[in-house]
Amino acid sequence: MAFPLKKLISSFLPIFSPTTIVNLSEPPCVRYKSIISFGDSSADTGNFLSLSDDINHPPQAAFLPYGETFFHPPSGRYFDGRLIIDFIGNLYKTFMQNRLLYSGLAEFLGLPYVPPYFGSKSVSFDQGVNFAVYGATALDRALLVEKGIKSDFTNRDVRRLADTHGRVGVNDYNYPFFEGESINEIKELVPLVIKAISSAIVELIDLGGKTFLVPGNFPLGCFPAYLTLFETSEKEHDPFTGCIPWLNDFGEYHNEQLKTELTQLQKLYPHVSIIYADYYNSMYPFFQEPAKYGPCTFKLFS
Repeated sequence: MAFPLKKLISSFLPIFSPTTIVNLSEPPCVRYKSIISFGDSSADTGNFLSLSDDINHPPQAAFLPYGETFFHPPSGRYFDGRLIIDFIGNLYKTFMQNRLLYSGLAEFLGLPYVPPYFGSKSVSFDQGVNFAVYGATALDRALLVEKGIKSDFTNRDVRRLADTHGRVGVNDYNYPFFEGESINEIKELVPLVIKAISSAIVELIDLGGKTFLVPGNFPLGCFPAYLTLFETSEKEHDPFTGCIPWLNDFGEYHNEQLKTELTQLQKLYPHVSIIYADYYNSMYPFFQEPAKYGPCTFKLFS
């Protein structure tokens, strides 16, 4: 995918799959003009829906409960309401006016919602652009196939998504876990995933990028899909959260490797800001106190 990043990106905030919470103790010194987002379903604001041209079999994001709590009809997001990237803007204005501490990331920076690259009538880098696509991986799909790991995309999907390589990391593990690969085999992917994320950051630095927000992995052992996949006896679950400890350990292993790499990158490029966004610990309280945060939806959908 070719786009004029070099002369634009230095005043933008590149974000890799921004679905975490960043806490700032004081107002940021830099005023950002726009956000350029790369990622997967956790940041996809409609790209995959636009890429899916089979009107008889639209993707899940075209149906409820996606969109029901804010946009009301489905918006192409794989969430019931807004994504964290949607909040990155307007909250910034309130923050600067009131000098209050907020958690969140487009409403945070006083910026408009970041539009998806695909399906937009016109893409303006001055307004930000989102390249995140559902199912994106950090590793090249050819490498995953070489290792016998399949995704849930058709050949046509792969061709259409070839230029939307998201360099994220979560789906690089989701696919092999659901293919039945062992934890030791999947751990071998971690250095490759970290290297791919690091290489993407370096490429953007070479294009003039100055500020990067790079999230870690989730507490995978708390996700319903994984709890269903790895049905075990209750004594193998965390008694306080119901999560699967060894899966959470894997998520933390990835995060520690990523933080080490980001520290090295920061030393190599002291003129840029590389921010680690802690997905894991931002999300974990939801599983520690589920009654406090409430259910995701009150209805069942097929």
